[in-house]
Amino acid sequence: MSKKQGFLQRFTLYDLLIIAVMATLGIVLKPIIVPLAHLVSGPLMIPGGALAGGLYMLWLVVGFGLVGKYGTATLIGFTQALVVMFTGVIGSHGILTLASYTAPGMVMDLGLLLLGHRVCCKPCAFAAGLTANITGTFVVNFIFFSLPGVFLLLTLTVAALSGGVGGLLAWQLLRLLDKYHLHPQERKNYVRAEKESVL
Repeated sequence: MSKKQGFLQRFTLYDLLIIAVMATLGIVLKPIIVPLAHLVSGPLMIPGGALAGGLYMLWLVVGFGLVGKYGTATLIGFTQALVVMFTGVIGSHGILTLASYTAPGMVMDLGLLLLGHRVCCKPCAFAAGLTANITGTFVVNFIFFSLPGVFLLLTLTVAALSGGVGGLLAWQLLRLLDKYHLHPQERKNYVRAEKESVL
């Protein structure tokens, strides 16, 4: 219990507000994005979520970029899972929703931790979106679809590209927020540190 409290205490009220907003945006936009993606993915027999995932996974990347703390993406995904479970909105899979929504955030957090980055540059933003969407697609396939090898590989490839593009879009959005100073001071500090290390 103390470990859980210690983890949550790392996040300020502002951080938790950002996490809640990013989780909400992901849920609100998903019912709009997925049907449009089905128009393209349907003929290819690829789950629409693999293609659309990059657009709603980008909120995990934006949220992490704004908060700058490992565990942010996990909390966004977990918050989404709870909301989806208790409201029954699109994407609800009962208790399995916890896995399908939380796992992408967990893997994204772990990947950034191993890289030593915090959505502080374009490559790590790309990698963050890529890993999140691949994970989400794989988990959903494992639980529900069980696609054969070739189709699974094709689906994961599409998920990787979509997730990577979503990460780049998230980076551009973060840069826009930086331009208008709509970001916490901590983000400004570690982005500056990353630029200095490259130079």
